Amino acid sequence: MNKTLIVMTALLSAVAGCTSDAHVYRNQPLVAKVETGMTQEQVRQIGGEPVAVTPRTVELGTCFDYVLTQAGHKQPFNVSFDGNGKVDHKSFLTCAEWSHTQQKARAPGGGTGSTGGMGGMGGMGGGY
Repeated sequence: MNKTLIVMTALLSAVAGCTSDAHVYRNQPLVAKVETGMTQEQVRQIGGEPVAVTPRTVELGTCFDYVLTQAGHKQPFNVSFDGNGKVDHKSFLTCAEWSHTQQKARAPGGGTGSTGGMGGMGGMGGGY
């Protein structure tokens, strides 16, 4: 039961980060147009060069950090790529925050041992 509670808490925290500003930034090209399966080059064509490119620490791949600006407000946004260089996640978190969320989910007692439940958040990005 505690394991389930921890997983749900982690998921709700991550989802809260994904949804809190979604309505404000939903028309930004990175939010509206980037979809699961796109290549790094396709993402660069949509969003330009990222602020930072970092290797992922939990699973093989790369993560692009961007900063979205709308009405004077700035919001971090990441696009994460699997080991084949294809988008598998995007969210209103920095790459470091996304990595931390994944690490917590994988920690003993902190998750299911895979990011299967977490990976579903990438699909949420398409609906913004």
